[in-house]
Amino acid sequence: MSGKLLSLAALVSTGIALLSVASCGRSQQLTGITIQPAVQTFGSSSTPVMDNAGAQVQLRALGSYIHPPVTKDITNQVTWASNTVQMFTVNSTGVLTATGQACGSALISATVNTNSSAGGISSSGAIVIGFMTASVVCPSSSGGGTGNPLLSVTFLGNGSGTVVSSPLNLSCSSPVPCSTQAFAAGTLITLTATANPGSTFGGWSNCPVPTTTNACAFTLGANTVVTASFN
Repeated sequence: MSGKLLSLAALVSTGIALLSVASCGRSQQLTGITIQPAVQTFGSSSTPVMDNAGAQVQLRALGSYIHPPVTKDITNQVTWASNTVQMFTVNSTGVLTATGQACGSALISATVNTNSSAGGISSSGAIVIGFMTASVVCPSSSGGGTGNPLLSVTFLGNGSGTVVSSPLNLSCSSPVPCSTQAFAAGTLITLTATANPGSTFGGWSNCPVPTTTNACAFTLGANTVVTASFN
C-alpha cells in the first residue's frame, strides 16, 4: 500500500514540475493596445484654427496581456506618432498638442514591436498598435469662419506609398487615409504620389480633373475625397 502511495506521490510531483515548465514557457504576452481618450476634439466652428495652437491633452496607452490576462499602463513604453504632424504632434510621453496650422482629423498611434515576452522569453516578434482620433473643428462661414472646403485622400491596392499635397497641408502614407484638411476656396491643389520600393503607383480615382499622369492637379472649390492606388 505504501509503495502505491509513493508511486502516486511521484506522479503528482512530476505533474507539478511539468506544469511549472509549461507555465514558464507561456510568459506574459502583449496582445493589444487601447488609447485613452479614444477621441479628442479641439476648437469650434466659430474659432479660428490658429487659436487652437498649443492646446494639449495627456494620452494613456493601456496594454492588454495574456498568461495571465491583465491590463497595464504602458504609456511610456510605446512609440507615439501622428499621421498629420501639420495638425497634431505627440511626444514620447503621450502629450498630444494641436499645432494651430490645420483643421480636420488625424490618427494618433501607439506602437510596440514585441521581440520577446514580458518574461524575456524569445518570440517571433509582432507589431502591436493602437489608434485614437484627434480632431480640430474647421471654422464655418455661418460661425464667422472662412468656410474653407475640405480635402482628404484615401488609398486602394495591395502596395504602399505616400501622397503629398502642394500647398503642403497633406502628407501621409498608405494604408492609413490622409486626414481631412481645410484649404482656402479656389486654391490650386497638386497631389503627388510616390510608391515605396517594391510597389508601383496605379493611378488616381475621383481626381476632379481626370489625369493619366502621376500628379492630380485641380482647383479646390468644394469638399473633395481623392483616392490613390498602389500596387
